[in-house]
Amino acid sequence: MSLLNNTALAAFLLTASFVTASAQTPLPDAIAAPGEKTVLTLHAEGAQVYECKAAADGKLAWAFREPIATLLLDGKTVGRHYTGPNWEHIDSSAVVGKAIGNAPGATPNDIPWLKLEVTSGRGTGILNGVTTVQRINTAGGKLEGACDRPGTYRNVPYSADYVFLRKS
Repeated sequence: MSLLNNTALAAFLLTASFVTASAQTPLPDAIAAPGEKTVLTLHAEGAQVYECKAAADGKLAWAFREPIATLLLDGKTVGRHYTGPNWEHIDSSAVVGKAIGNAPGATPNDIPWLKLEVTSGRGTGILNGVTTVQRINTAGGKLEGACDRPGTYRNVPYSADYVFLRKS
């Protein structure tokens, strides 16, 4: 069986399990995507990167800078997630998104769940035609508190599931 067939089969199985799970636990309205179908669900492991900067009031605070994560399918690396936000698959397809909705994570230490509208894409692989990305099941990633040196960075580990959808 080819890598593409294995990837397609794995995507189908993940989609089936995700549809079952989402039927039991509906997503918050703010990030729901009615009328769209799941193309692929990938797990991400990485870090949210923050920079110590002067806020509008002149006080130093941690500001979100970028995500850096590995995208996994069945424990195997199949892509990466980085500044943009961008999601890039090993088949060379990629999408860029813009946040249009959010819901709180499960704990105060978890970054929010997001709904992102795809603003551009490239390639003819599995992410071709994706219109929406949801970030769900977040764990960690949030950084709060004071910082004391502008220009310093902190990486906060996080994990999440990214659901790639397209209009039916």
